Amino acid sequence: MSDSAAPLARAGTISPAVGDYLALLKPRVMSLVVFTGFVGLYLAPGHLHPVLAAVAVLCIAVAAGAAGAINMYCDRDIDALMRRTANRPLPAGRMAPGDALGFGCVLAGASVMIMGLAVNWTAAILLALTIAFYVFVYTLWLKRRTPQNIVIGGAAGAFPPLVGWAAVTGSVGLPALVLFALIFFWTPAHFWALALYRTDDYARAGVPMMPVVAGAAETKRQMLLYTLVLWPLAVAPTLLGVTGWVYGGVALALSALFTGAAIRVLRDPGERSAQQMFAFSIVYLFLLFALMVMDRAPGVAGVVGS
Repeated sequence: MSDSAAPLARAGTISPAVGDYLALLKPRVMSLVVFTGFVGLYLAPGHLHPVLAAVAVLCIAVAAGAAGAINMYCDRDIDALMRRTANRPLPAGRMAPGDALGFGCVLAGASVMIMGLAVNWTAAILLALTIAFYVFVYTLWLKRRTPQNIVIGGAAGAFPPLVGWAAVTGSVGLPALVLFALIFFWTPAHFWALALYRTDDYARAGVPMMPVVAGAAETKRQMLLYTLVLWPLAVAPTLLGVTGWVYGGVALALSALFTGAAIRVLRDPGERSAQQMFAFSIVYLFLLFALMVMDRAPGVAGVVGS
């Protein structure tokens, strides 16, 4: 936290608004996390009462927000040094650090307990592991120490489909692990595209993101390799019989477009292609998971799976 902002927050002269608490939850990140968790729940074999399904999805959302709030508490010093994050509630001095930490911890505990008591404890344990991995492994251990931070730490964002699947089945199946792997290997290309045009921010904050440590050229080569790994993972739900071949064909086409975006980034010395790839990466993952849902929707599965 900046020196000028900290006294204001500690003195309590500025009361955080509702919007500041919402900002702690990282709603844009949360929305994709919640959606992938819902898809894991939707694709899982078996039946979960609609009310319990809604509770499970809500717990995933609250847990994601809790992890975001605790992450902002831990990163408030480096957030103050980066243009992208300087206006967050803590570095901007609109909220005391302890308030953010307490808010995140309460939400984390509540989400895990409600998931366990209302749904099942397998899903609750996976949810707790998701929060712990994001906070302790990614935020506190990896982020400031290694350029592989987002590679390993990306597992935190890949857990929600496992949680959703476990909410229905009480276990983790192979299709859920495929969804985990799809998000896990998507994350580096997605995040490094952002890091390429925010390199100065990360360098200023001392965060060893790949473009800062290895340079843009090496980062771009690795991004391309990660998009190629996504090809078999994207079509794996079809090969496992979870979706039909229409989904499989579209998944391959989307993966080809993603790889094409990585090739453009590789050839472009500027930032525009990286910005475009970052935006498309979100669309890519959203469309893949949305198509899985559409493939299994009543009245569609028989047509798409034929």
